[in-house]
Amino acid sequence: MYYLNYFFLYAILGHLMETIFVSNFTSGILYGWWTPVYGFGVVCILFIGKVMEHFSFTKKKLFKILITYLSCMIILTLLELIGGYLIEWIFHQEFWNYEKYRFHIGPYISLEMANIWGIAGIIVLYVLKPITDSFIHYIPKWITYLLLFLFFLDIFSKILSK
Repeated sequence: MYYLNYFFLYAILGHLMETIFVSNFTSGILYGWWTPVYGFGVVCILFIGKVMEHFSFTKKKLFKILITYLSCMIILTLLELIGGYLIEWIFHQEFWNYEKYRFHIGPYISLEMANIWGIAGIIVLYVLKPITDSFIHYIPKWITYLLLFLFFLDIFSKILSK
């Protein structure tokens, strides 16, 4: 439940963030108010944080933050790359394109965005996670199950509509 709740919390927050801060843009590939790539991204960040806790080479705080930053940068950029091609393959749409960025690598990733993902990973792990951990366990299971049901219903309706 912990990871599902994080997935939905950040999928919804990511959708809201893109809808508010990116002009003339509707976030997400689905009909609901969630953008799954943010949910998957935060779950990846949580796993990276869990792995960093268990390695002895990460005892020094600054080194731990640097390794976490680089790990988040690489893994979230790969997630974005895979997500971009999956969306294109399944839905025959392109929801983002970084070819206008100076250091892009194909349409779905760029060095500039990879840097943002690394910084976002640090912010999520060291700033937001302590705050959200204080309430994430109190979300009732029925809400999580309802969101999961609606999420899968959303996925199937989107696939069937194409």
